[in-house]
Amino acid sequence: MATKTPVLTDKSPKPLPGIYSQAIVCNGMVYCSGAVPMDPVTMELIDGDVKAHTHQCIKNLSHILEEAGSSLDKVVKVNVFLANMDDFAEMNSVYMQYWGDVKPCRTCVAVKTLPRNTDVEIECIAAL
Repeated sequence: MATKTPVLTDKSPKPLPGIYSQAIVCNGMVYCSGAVPMDPVTMELIDGDVKAHTHQCIKNLSHILEEAGSSLDKVVKVNVFLANMDDFAEMNSVYMQYWGDVKPCRTCVAVKTLPRNTDVEIECIAAL
């Protein structure tokens, strides 16, 4: 049976106790929970539009990946959840800044609501 190791860093918002982990390392991969645009110190959503929120989501994921021994460069799969598909172009303009020529596989969907009524949530899977 594979060993699952939880990841926890105070550089990203803390998970709700007993409900989920920021990430799990298993079989040479890092599986990150969805990140919303929260400030890790105040645990509140940051101010701004979907562009600022996308930056914060990816920043939070980056810190989690680093704690796990990985990085954004090793991300192989991303799922983006938008509250409004009209925000796709603005989210995408920020998203594209974070990965080089070989982009991760990605799914982007619109959902009815997201935690704390934010406009974007992003999750990813990365290699170690």
